[in-house]
Amino acid sequence: MADFQTSTQRAKWILSPQELGGRYNAANQRAIEALEKFGAALMEVDADGSLSYPDPQINSKDHADKHSRPKSLSIEEEQFMRVFYENKLQEVCNNFHFPHKIQATALIYFKRFYLQWSVMQHNPKNVMLTCIYAACKIEENHVSAEELGKGISQDHQIILNYEMIVYQSLEFDLIVYAPYRSVEGYVNDIEELFNENAEMLQMLKVTASLEVDKIMLTDAPLLFPPGQLALAALRRSNEVHGVIDFNSYLDSILSRQNSTHTISELYEGINAIESLVNRYAFPSEKDLKHINRKLKSCWGLGSNDESKKREKKSKHKSKRSSNEMQNRPLQN
Repeated sequence: MADFQTSTQRAKWILSPQELGGRYNAANQRAIEALEKFGAALMEVDADGSLSYPDPQINSKDHADKHSRPKSLSIEEEQFMRVFYENKLQEVCNNFHFPHKIQATALIYFKRFYLQWSVMQHNPKNVMLTCIYAACKIEENHVSAEELGKGISQDHQIILNYEMIVYQSLEFDLIVYAPYRSVEGYVNDIEELFNENAEMLQMLKVTASLEVDKIMLTDAPLLFPPGQLALAALRRSNEVHGVIDFNSYLDSILSRQNSTHTISELYEGINAIESLVNRYAFPSEKDLKHINRKLKSCWGLGSNDESKKREKKSKHKSKRSSNEMQNRPLQN
């Protein structure tokens, strides 16, 4: 039977809503500070994993014309960009026919990466592909960077360049416990307890796995352990198929695990997960175009090639680790 509680090993990645909001706000503020100092927030990642900001841009008006400066993304706009690329991540994994475990691991890597960084600092397309590449490695389903890049017309060298910064941002904690395995554990447990027929249990598991797909796109994996995510998915699935008395099953779990949680606390968590799924919103095409324009401006990418050349030439080649760069305050 799967454990719905948080182990000590995983506790550092399970945040309270306040902590999660604080992480997003801090990453957004660091990017805004970089944007104000350098005129662009996008960091360059070299082949050895070192990072560099652009040199400060000095204009003749001493930055008097504030209206000409790039406008930073809000926290809500950053969330929309993460949502867009998390959906793209699932799409890429489906196109490559990767198993759910790889998709889940890559999604968790992507989410954890952006607890440390803003999309204004690192292009989410590059991070998305690198997270998939890293997930394939850790789950022993190796796909070359060349093959992955070719699949979506992306330079594979960018994936390789980003590999170390991704590992560093994950604090080299690469083992991910996905809810899919917990779903299987619970279904096996239900089979032993209720002696249900195999066909009904298979339908329960398949629908629950689809519900996990939805849950994984929300903030729930950052707020709840995989066992609770699996229970939320199973409850939704059971509402469709009516296989068991779910209240009785939750009671049996609590009694057999000698849990300190009450049934009301367990329901509170499951209800919160379901609420996140119900409130999940994908950005409209109009919103995406607007945010993408702002994001490119934050990256220092104008509409002409010259702006891109200037941005590339002005990079400040200071060799610092990713942790040092993200935690060190920007100097005036």
